[in-house]
Amino acid sequence: MLLKTAQDAAPDAVAAPGPRVPGALIRLAASVAGGLIVYLAFPPIGWWFCAPVGLALLALALRGTRVRRAAWIGYAGGMAFLLPTLAWVRPIGDDAWVALAAVESLFWAALACAAALVMRLRLWPLWVACLWVAQEWARGAFPFGGFPWARLAFSQGESPYTGFAALGGAPLVSFTVALTGTLLASLVTRRPPRWRADRVLAGTFLAAIAVPVLGMVVPRPGDEGRTVRIGVIQGNVPGRGMYFLGDEPAVVLRNHADETHRMAEAVRAGRLPRPDIVVWPENSTDIDPYTSEFARQVIDSAAEDIGVPILVGAVVNIGADHRATRGLVWDPVTGPGAYYDKRRLVPFGEFTPLKDVFLALSSRAQLVGRQSVPGNKPGALRMGPVTIGTVECYEVAFDGTVRDTVLAGGTPLVVQTNNATYALTNLPPQQLAMAQLRAVEFNRAVVTAATTGISAYVGPDGHVGWRTGELVAGMNVLDVPVRTKNTVAAEVGALPEWVLILMGAGATTVAAISGRRKS
Repeated sequence: MLLKTAQDAAPDAVAAPGPRVPGALIRLAASVAGGLIVYLAFPPIGWWFCAPVGLALLALALRGTRVRRAAWIGYAGGMAFLLPTLAWVRPIGDDAWVALAAVESLFWAALACAAALVMRLRLWPLWVACLWVAQEWARGAFPFGGFPWARLAFSQGESPYTGFAALGGAPLVSFTVALTGTLLASLVTRRPPRWRADRVLAGTFLAAIAVPVLGMVVPRPGDEGRTVRIGVIQGNVPGRGMYFLGDEPAVVLRNHADETHRMAEAVRAGRLPRPDIVVWPENSTDIDPYTSEFARQVIDSAAEDIGVPILVGAVVNIGADHRATRGLVWDPVTGPGAYYDKRRLVPFGEFTPLKDVFLALSSRAQLVGRQSVPGNKPGALRMGPVTIGTVECYEVAFDGTVRDTVLAGGTPLVVQTNNATYALTNLPPQQLAMAQLRAVEFNRAVVTAATTGISAYVGPDGHVGWRTGELVAGMNVLDVPVRTKNTVAAEVGALPEWVLILMGAGATTVAAISGRRKS
């Protein structure tokens, strides 16, 4: 029987009558503290072990409470976590920052309601961990295409839990972190009957330790003995914040071309090895090179000087009213060729949902300008000796988008990104942690090229082998392993995620039905 007996019932259900305000305040404080502790696990602080500890506090705050109360307790924990974690939104406006955190915290409130139900069941640590995966899935799908930022997995770029990514991707990493936290919470909740207390407590403690230990022994594909030399260009920008292009957008293009000329000079002088390909970041030219003779000449000159194909990050016109964010292969002889158009577009950054409504509500919505058009195919592009898998900035947070690119033959992965608006915030290090997780998840090296930083190289083991600073120009030529063997996660895709979601949904249904019968 899944339901607990009366003597093991939730504390609120059997507590003697009396004032409840102090207890509610304790739960609220525990939830807020838990959210803040989970935040500490995320870059740039990166104390990964704080994630399960914070989850344990959040679980304790909900354990034994009624569903209605759980909603606002969970919402408070969500705000406590998301406000500092999403502080990188502040350059757009404090109102946008608070509004985003407020909307995303609604998912935490829904999670808390379901958790309050399943905590009445046996094996509740398992069901709550499953519900955490469901909550992250929902946030990554709704509204306006979803916002999968700040998932538990993205706090584990290089930790004992990271290895689980090779088995079940980011959802399995989030699940194992959450499971450790709920197991820790169960250690300090009401003890079972005395005759089996020691056995149950010892088993729970060992399980909490075993979860991250198992992550360190997950088997992964080995080295295949092949490498490619990739030149990475970080050109920097003249402006800051929302106006990073400055008064003259051509400066950004010139900066990246000039840095490429410096790379070519270093190659001729023997200070750098000759690259096989070169990667520029997203938005390395906001001037359409198809229609601008100036942009074409600048890129042609850089490509001819370095003598190898360049992956240019371009914003190109699509008809009279639209645009596309494009990764464009530029050959030193034939010019522009194969390309990839960004598929996952940033709401209110590259397109405006419910355009008429939001344009009436905020003048900042007009800064989007031309509405972007999404691409319709994975970013597997042949460049020199390899087929790279290109992913544009925001897309690295979406499991399916990265997986499609890998299955299309992309290796290594290249993340073209423009973080100029968010320079020196916690966004660039958070995005780098995502690249670390993707490297392990798909057994692919990941090269990130950013306009202002952080540009980086991540090995297939998730270790950062090289990185730049921020708000500086930089370049390097890197020997990058080429891997073609897929992980289990690449092969099974979203299957583990859906299994966990269905388990959580099933437990919630059983708890709700059982609760009605008892009442």
